[in-house]
Parts: sequence; structure tokens; C-alpha cells
Amino acid sequence: MREETPNTESVFDELSRAATADSQSESYDISLGTTAESAEDVERELDELMEQVNAALPTDDVQFDEALIKENLDEILLLLIALHEETHGKELLSDLTHLFGAQLSPGTVYPSLHDLEDEDVLSMHAKVRTKEYSIADEEFVRATVERTMVQHLAFGLLLYAFLPRL
Repeated sequence: MREETPNTESVFDELSRAATADSQSESYDISLGTTAESAEDVERELDELMEQVNAALPTDDVQFDEALIKENLDEILLLLIALHEETHGKELLSDLTHLFGAQLSPGTVYPSLHDLEDEDVLSMHAKVRTKEYSIADEEFVRATVERTMVQHLAFGLLLYAFLPRL
């Protein structure tokens, strides 16, 4: 027996409300590197964002397939680096595991970081025992994330609209 699926428009409205709720009460500055948030603050913010996503969708739990994480790794890394303002690969690997349950190898993540650095999207600062990455081209990051978001939302809405026909 088929479960009754919520109206596509109501899901989109709920996602929109969740995404804009914070932006209506706070103003976000795209400039990075102006505050030094601790790792706990970033982790708490990431958890809150995931809670908003879970609350907006008509399902109990959102789980991301590892293939989807790998396909969108550049965008995810850019978001995580923007939240941390400056971070290293080990912390990014930890975030990927914590947020998405993705067990990606350093051999998957570090080449993406190096490619983004080569494209002048990220800047790398060599420390004593690690390399710290930060956003170098904020406009490119914003445009890339927005383009990816629109593509995923449009595809998701198309699939959702098709569900009642199955």
C-alpha cells in the first residue's frame, strides 16, 4: 500500500522557511576570517543546520548516500571551510564523518583540496605539521554553491512530483 505523500509545494515552502528563518533574524556577512569560532561552535552550527533540514522534510531521518557526497565533495568542502574560516584536512574528514556518515579516505579529500587551491578558490597556509585551508574567492564559492543548490532542488522537486505516478 502506498503512503500518502505530502504536497510538493508544501515541502518546498517548508524548506524555504527553514533556509530563510535565520537570515530573517540575523544578517550574514559573506566576508570570512573576521571571527575565530571554536571547533565546538562550528560543530554545533552544523548540527543545527542538519536539524533544520531534517525538520523540513517529510521523513524521520535524512541520510546522504556516500556517492552523493563524493559527487558534491567540492561544494561540501567549500561550505565546511567557510564555516571554519580556516581548517585542515583532518578536521574536514572528521566533519564529513560526523555530518554525513561518510568514511572518505584522505586520498579522496586531499586531491579535491589541492585542485581547489590550484584553481585559486582556496588559499593554503603551511603550518608546522599541517596545512590550513581558507576561502580565497568568496564570489566563486557563493556562485558554485547556489548553482549546485538550484540543480539539486530542481531535480529533487522533479522526482517528488513524479512519486504519485508510481
